[in-house]
Amino acid sequence: MRPKLFLTAFFLLIISCGKDNVSDNSSPDNFIRGADLSYLPEIETYSIRFYDAEGKSKDVLTILKEAGCNTIRLRLWYAPPSNHSGFDEVLAFSERIKNAGLKVYLTVHYSDTWADPGKQTIPLTWQNLNIDQLKDSIYAYTYRIMTAIQPDFISIGNEINSGLLWDLGQIDHPANFIALLKEGTRAVRDASGKTKIIIHFAGIEGSDWFFNLISTNTVDFDIIGISYYPFWHGKDLESMKNALTSLSNVSGKEILIAETAYPFTLGWNDWTNNIIGTADQLVSGYPATPQGQASFMLAMKEAIRSVNKGIGFCYWGGEWIAFKGPQSTNGSNWENLTLFDFDNKALPVMSVFKKEP
Repeated sequence: MRPKLFLTAFFLLIISCGKDNVSDNSSPDNFIRGADLSYLPEIETYSIRFYDAEGKSKDVLTILKEAGCNTIRLRLWYAPPSNHSGFDEVLAFSERIKNAGLKVYLTVHYSDTWADPGKQTIPLTWQNLNIDQLKDSIYAYTYRIMTAIQPDFISIGNEINSGLLWDLGQIDHPANFIALLKEGTRAVRDASGKTKIIIHFAGIEGSDWFFNLISTNTVDFDIIGISYYPFWHGKDLESMKNALTSLSNVSGKEILIAETAYPFTLGWNDWTNNIIGTADQLVSGYPATPQGQASFMLAMKEAIRSVNKGIGFCYWGGEWIAFKGPQSTNGSNWENLTLFDFDNKALPVMSVFKKEP
């Protein structure tokens, strides 16, 4: 090799090695550090300001992204009376999320309102459909969602422990339940080769039986989503970690904590009755303080990171502050579990979104 060519090659090698050692920011960011911001479009109609940890007024997406959040979760209702969390709002907000450089995670409720283990109310316009018509409807609706929004992740139903699209889709009618799930997942696959499909279960107890039913019936999906709130689903992080590890090992699926949260205070900022408000709801060693909230979430993050195939978490209701004012009796019953204090300033818990090396 000629000396000049040798020096050029050596110089390029040094640059290449330097690039390899620059930072982790160029490596794939596959661990989900998410936040559900479904209330944000409604909150913003009240001209509410949010602030970062230094007290600077910023867009919530900016605050979260700067903290290290990489995924935003949104609920989608079929035909909500207020239009909040409806198709048009979610479509517009999804575009805003993508433009901010964040991933979109949709949780489709297949209802005009909240769907969870205690209620899976069929959309009003679908109420008189038979099972075959309902299968056609869930396919067409899911396909429409996919082609319009093209999310990175989509959950076919929200906390579907007891089925979806009641009464026909109740889990007590397993053939119907599985058939409806399969139409939803088929629509996703037909519309996209990239979107990851999540099946979402609330809590740990019964999840092994549920996902065995799903797997036995060959439902096509990618990720097991679990809601884990310690005040409802168990206060022992080690037990949670072990249960999810077992679930992952048996199913072979990736595991996501699809919803979680922890209080930074037991105080109040409006007259709405808070869901979490007593010391017996807390986990030992993690007080309801800003640092206690941060410490719990960091421990929870480490627990899911140590689970075989654990791929991340999503903080629920982080923006659901008392936006209707301190005198409201119909405001936020989640105000003490948000990512922002009662002055709408980012709390230390934001550190949970930091990307790990």
